[in-house]
This record gives sequence, C-alpha cells and structure tokens, in this order.
Amino acid sequence: MKTIKYLLPILLVALFSCSSDESGTDATGVFEATEIIVSAETSGKLLSFPIQEGDELKKGQPLGQIDSTQLYLNKFQVVANQMALLSSRPDVQSQLDAIEREIEKAEFEKKRIEKLLEGDAATQKQLDDINAQLEVLRANLIAKKTALNISTQAIDAQSEAMGAQIDLINDQLERSKILSPIDGTVLVKYAEEGELAAMGKPLFKVADLNRMILRAYITADQLPKIQTGLAVKVLAEFGRDENREYDGKITWISSKSEFTPKTIQTQDERANLVYAVKVAVPNDGFLKIGMYGGIKISE
Repeated sequence: MKTIKYLLPILLVALFSCSSDESGTDATGVFEATEIIVSAETSGKLLSFPIQEGDELKKGQPLGQIDSTQLYLNKFQVVANQMALLSSRPDVQSQLDAIEREIEKAEFEKKRIEKLLEGDAATQKQLDDINAQLEVLRANLIAKKTALNISTQAIDAQSEAMGAQIDLINDQLERSKILSPIDGTVLVKYAEEGELAAMGKPLFKVADLNRMILRAYITADQLPKIQTGLAVKVLAEFGRDENREYDGKITWISSKSEFTPKTIQTQDERANLVYAVKVAVPNDGFLKIGMYGGIKISE
C-alpha cells in the first residue's frame, strides 16, 4: 500500500502533464458540487416522502413528513397541565382585601378612642387594645403577602418549565418535517414512504448543480501564478475531441501539498509536489459531477 501511495503522485503529475499538453490546459481535475446528505432528525414512520431522484428543490421546500402523533398528544397533555396549574394561581389582591379592610376599621376605631380619651370618655386600656389589634392585623397582612408571593412564584416557575417543555416539543415537531436545506437537485433517495425513519438515518442526497466546482491540481512551479479570486478559463471534456469553455474563478488554494513522499531527495522529486485548487464554474446544465476538466492560467 505504501508503494502505491508514493507512486500515485508521480502517476498523477505525469497524467496532468500529458493531458495539459494535449488540451492546452495548465492543470486538470474533476468537477464536484456541494453535496448534502439529509438525515432524519426524529424517529417515526415516513407518512409522506414523494420526491424522486432528479427533482429540482428550493431551500426550505417541504419534502415529506415523519409521523408525529405521539408528539402532538404529548404537547396537548403538557398544555392542559399548564392551564390547570395557572388556574390555581391565587388572586393575591382579593385575598388581601379582607385583612386590609379590617386594618382600616381598626385604624378608624383607634382614632375614635383617641378622641374619647381626650375627653376622659375612654380608658388607656382601650387604646392599648386597639393598638395591639392593629399590630396583629399588620403582621398577618405581611405574612399573607409573603405566602401568596411564594405560592405565585412557585406556580410561575412550574408554568415556565412546562412552557420550556412545549417549546421542546414544538422544536421536535418542526424536525419531523423533511425540508430541503439548499436549492439543488436530488441525487439519491435512500428511503421510501412507509418505511421507519430513525434519527440520523440518511433520507436523500441533494447537490447544488448550478455552481460546479472544478477541483484541480497544480505543481509547485505554478503556485506563484495563481491566487484566490483569479479569473481563469475552464475547459470541460465532453468526449475525446469535444471541449466546452467556461469562465471560472479560483475560490480556494490548498495550504499544503498532496501525494508527496515523506523524504524528497532530488530536484526531480520536488516537481512531484501538487497543490489542490478549487475553481467555481457556473453550470449551463451540461456540466456533471465526475466530469474531467482543465484550467488555463493567464500569464
């Protein structure tokens, strides 16, 4: 295996050199596309999944539905429990009104006794008794407020927890919908309607074929001539003698060489260094994944 690994760069460079000389290109490679394998995000039966290989998709387009009956029932149960909990939330003010009225009545009585005391028509004990009664009522009011606030906060906290459960279920319900992640074309369909989908199980593969990528390889000597953003001519091979020319732009250059022996002993072996580059090419409908192509680098 190691022998094959070290012979591969020599064969590639030789192949690139021959093809480049014949077609007038400076580097050759293979067309790729942005491919995405879409997997199930929840488990359940595929209730609908009507897409077919070759279908054109739009980003966010609904493509199918995974059974979510149990999720809906679970959501309804949590919502019902939340409503029942909120219905037991105490009406703080109505429960405090009775004590506050008693305090008002006692304060009125205190003022009356104070006037009577000025005219020696009441005793100091009567005034002391009404003051003691007011202290008790005010203490009861504070205690009642504290208890009601604690009860209300506990109910609100439980309600928020249930609200979080509902949000989680809503998220799971959204994940049970199968949507297209990009504008693209269905390349492979891995599942059919009626099958049981499991979380992480691939459902289909989609690719953006409107913008192809030519992954080509250049030698170390060619590296100083290119940079990202550089416009190049791309020749796509459609047969032995048929090529089409496209405008392309270099979008990425590898920062390290590939297919290189661990120890480079001679100047000839250094020529075997190759660097991967990616060239973006608009597709007119003729370019396909796996086709061969080359690039011309302007001097």
